[in-house]
Amino acid sequence: MQHRTKEEPTVDLTSLIDVVFLLLLFFMVSTTFERQALMKVELPEASGVEDRAQIPDGLELVIDDQGRMYLNDQRLIDSEPRTIRAAIQQEAGDNRDLPLVLRADRLTPHHYVVTAMDVAAQLGFRNLSIATDRADGPRE
Repeated sequence: MQHRTKEEPTVDLTSLIDVVFLLLLFFMVSTTFERQALMKVELPEASGVEDRAQIPDGLELVIDDQGRMYLNDQRLIDSEPRTIRAAIQQEAGDNRDLPLVLRADRLTPHHYVVTAMDVAAQLGFRNLSIATDRADGPRE
């Protein structure tokens, strides 16, 4: 009779790791991501925009390249969200169906435009448009 050496039992983790990676890939591929927008924005085509002298019965928020804001040609004290909110509420009252036109200089820092859009969304304005210049118009 020969004496055998006793082997330690081992667990092969290779197949377990393969299964875990396959499950991970399956869940990553099969997961759906839902994007919810607070406000739908319709962007106009700049090349097909006809000239309009006046915007009928609406609000126009103009932001210049320094971030100064003007609501219906009245300069706001500052560009803080609370100031924008108060000015829009004063002009619009309870009417949230008024069209709100956002017109920004192309050199305007982006966060001013986003702040104005966020305030409009929080106030419940559904009719927001962003004014553009004609594509064939003069460039500075």
